[in-house]
Amino acid sequence: MSNADDRVTARHTLIVIGLVLATAFALAFVYATRRVLVWVVVAAFFAVALKPLVDRLQGRLVRRRALATLLVFLAAFVLVALLAALILVPLFGELGRFADRAPDLLHDARAGRGPLGQLLERTGARRYVSEHSDQLRDLGTRLRQPAVGVLRGVVETVAGLVTVVVLAYLMVLEAPRITRRLLAAAGDGQGDRLRRVGREVSRTVTGYLTGNLLISVICGLLTYVVLALTGVPFAAVIALLVAVTDLIPLVGATLGAVIAAGAGFLHSPTAGIVVLVFFVVYQQVENHLLQPLILSRAVRLNPLTVLVSVLLAAELAGLLGALLAIPAAGIVQTLLREYGPRRLRPAPPAGPETRSRRPAGPAPQG
Repeated sequence: MSNADDRVTARHTLIVIGLVLATAFALAFVYATRRVLVWVVVAAFFAVALKPLVDRLQGRLVRRRALATLLVFLAAFVLVALLAALILVPLFGELGRFADRAPDLLHDARAGRGPLGQLLERTGARRYVSEHSDQLRDLGTRLRQPAVGVLRGVVETVAGLVTVVVLAYLMVLEAPRITRRLLAAAGDGQGDRLRRVGREVSRTVTGYLTGNLLISVICGLLTYVVLALTGVPFAAVIALLVAVTDLIPLVGATLGAVIAAGAGFLHSPTAGIVVLVFFVVYQQVENHLLQPLILSRAVRLNPLTVLVSVLLAAELAGLLGALLAIPAAGIVQTLLREYGPRRLRPAPPAGPETRSRRPAGPAPQG
């Protein structure tokens, strides 16, 4: 009896050791390939968002899947290129004019004249610069040294973008074939459930993108109104740039505030203060009101779930976590609804079909 118990204990010990080693190996593998895994996750996100457009184009106009996918990706690329042109061309022109005026502005700033010189004089920055000019010159010299590292980072970023685009293209192109194989392997009963889960996941990602774009449009329009009222030049270009940065959850409005407030302070201190106060108020409204309400309706999530998921994901995974938190929460809710225990499944959203299926109550008497 004791020998049998010893064999059982040894077997259980080996199983526990094997599980611990397998978990450690899996974590080490994920850490070693984290960059590639991030590329795959981002590519899958865009593939799920663009797949409905490809399916619609293939069903109505183009029969070949490869051609429909290529046309949709080209249209997306052209749209991104147009937005970049609308932002960068005026921005480069303004930077050129600023470079021409830079010597005069620097001379006025050193003398304490002009808006920038008065701002430096009020804040005491001009005295600090004159007292620590040698240290600032050494700092500038040190900042020029990591140019190779910056160039390497730019090359890696471009390579990552190209890889994400190629992965997303292949995912959309091979989606019907992969879906057919999964449904065939799952059988009829599980196949219907997988189709339902796939539709819900696609609707969640599409709703997230639509809601995020709506919030960015609101931010861009309000920014344009504030900049136009304060007389800041190139208000439309700056507002468009702010709307693009606002696509990033939580920190997007902060980046837009830095850009718009910087342009406002260059115009006048009063305009800069007004723009800064506007963004301080707007960021709180967007993070705690617009995002939970709009995205909860688009993704069909509770506003509290939206806010908590974004905060937790941003703390755990940084910018990428903030970008993918809301669709990930929607996907988890869909999986719980389909595969979770019946008592833990969230209630389905009350749509027209749900309301029509409710049993009618007893007819009123009398």
